[in-house]
Amino acid sequence: MNNPWFTQPGTDEGPVLSSRIRLARNLRKYPFHQKLNASAAAGMVAEISGAVPSDFYKLDMQSLSEAEQKVFLEKHIVSPEFLRWDLPRGLMISNDQNVSVMLNEEDHVRIQSVRPGDALADALATANAVDDAIEATLEYAFHTEYGFLTACPTNTGTGLRASYMIHLPCLERTDKFKTLLPAISKFGITLRGIYGEGTESMGGIYQISNQTTLGKTEEEIIQVLQNMTRKVIEHEGHAREKMLTTHRADQENIIYRAYGVLAYSRKITTKEAMDLLSEVRLGYLYGLLDRPRPTKTIYQIMMEIQPGHLQRTAGREMDETERDYARAQYLREIFV
Repeated sequence: MNNPWFTQPGTDEGPVLSSRIRLARNLRKYPFHQKLNASAAAGMVAEISGAVPSDFYKLDMQSLSEAEQKVFLEKHIVSPEFLRWDLPRGLMISNDQNVSVMLNEEDHVRIQSVRPGDALADALATANAVDDAIEATLEYAFHTEYGFLTACPTNTGTGLRASYMIHLPCLERTDKFKTLLPAISKFGITLRGIYGEGTESMGGIYQISNQTTLGKTEEEIIQVLQNMTRKVIEHEGHAREKMLTTHRADQENIIYRAYGVLAYSRKITTKEAMDLLSEVRLGYLYGLLDRPRPTKTIYQIMMEIQPGHLQRTAGREMDETERDYARAQYLREIFV
């Protein structure tokens, strides 16, 4: 890999870990995913693969082990739904793994571009370049009034999902957090878990993204998302300042305890480790932790303690207990 986004310093420089653009497209000549048979799906995957820029390489997801597939999920390169489909699928991916194209997910084409920190414009430009390359040789399903046609009506229009991955460790402890979702949903924005729709948050990390794509331009969608994200981050800042003003000593104690457990535990679950890493990240960001920073970004560490990564590193399948011991050993090597 060549400098994937999660290894870059921008991931650890503020509340925004990453910016992501996803474009949903379908080919006019094939029915939507729900109506595809295996033969048509295989032909479609081969056809789209040939249209993606030549510097992308192709992976046959069916040939990968369950642990290997989980690694791509944990890196946010593929979606949980993509791993569940039975029909032929494909994954085209750039050398740095920052840009990917899922072939035959819910839509025929799902282009994804990710950048560290707040960089939606860069992510959009890259995704649009791949989109243009595919459209140069293949005809998309497009309606002059409604825009790009998609399997789910909520994606029809621009087909654009823009999102930030944000760290909200202080806000999620407050009552304000419970009222946040209905407030931002009025503007067509939603907060989801760490792996998107239907998933839970871990380590105080959430995805904030647009819900609708119809009747708006890409620029309008991104502007609303940026405005709402700034508001959410402001609330996180208020919660943090209140915490540091009234409970600074207690918070420092929590952070140093978290560092100690990460550095010396012999067995640790994914959830506990994610929560502790969240506290340590908070400590580094706001000068509450006087310990050397790891050579890896905190989010990279968060990914590498997930089940798929641990099993790939070990080169074998492991049960939950084995993973808990392996996770603790990995963390000791990082923090001691």
